[in-house]
Amino acid sequence: MKKYFVPAFALVLAAGFTSVVAAQTRAPAPSASPPPGTVTPAPASPLDGQWRGTSDGGSCNAPLDYLLTIEAGIVDGSAYDTTARGPVPNPKKSAPPPPGPGLWQIHGLARATGTFKLISVASVKGTDQRRAQLSARSEGGVLIVSETSGCRRTARLVKG
Repeated sequence: MKKYFVPAFALVLAAGFTSVVAAQTRAPAPSASPPPGTVTPAPASPLDGQWRGTSDGGSCNAPLDYLLTIEAGIVDGSAYDTTARGPVPNPKKSAPPPPGPGLWQIHGLARATGTFKLISVASVKGTDQRRAQLSARSEGGVLIVSETSGCRRTARLVKG
């Protein structure tokens, strides 16, 4: 039987090559951020849910029925005037004024503490676009929404 002599540097070289190859095939360390394309849910807000209620009539004597949905702090909803009727024509006088808005679209960003602003846009025909700003705040499980101009109605909405 023949014995082969392997120089020491050849063993060290082979061991080094093996460790380099093993290091290159190792799996990467887990990342703290999610992989690209992964959808992460938005953080929940304590005001999330559906809110319903009716306002007082304000100076217009026309209460609004509110239905707001808050999801991850984003407010979307509507207010509807159940008493809105078109004017009755009077042929002996000039044309009647156009009917007032009966449906308002509401949107904005909710905050769990303090007062936050909402924008309300009336659903009307033609160039008579109407906008109103609302002020909202949470008080003990009730969402209070107030008009800052116009009829100055106030609504107390409950989660439902």
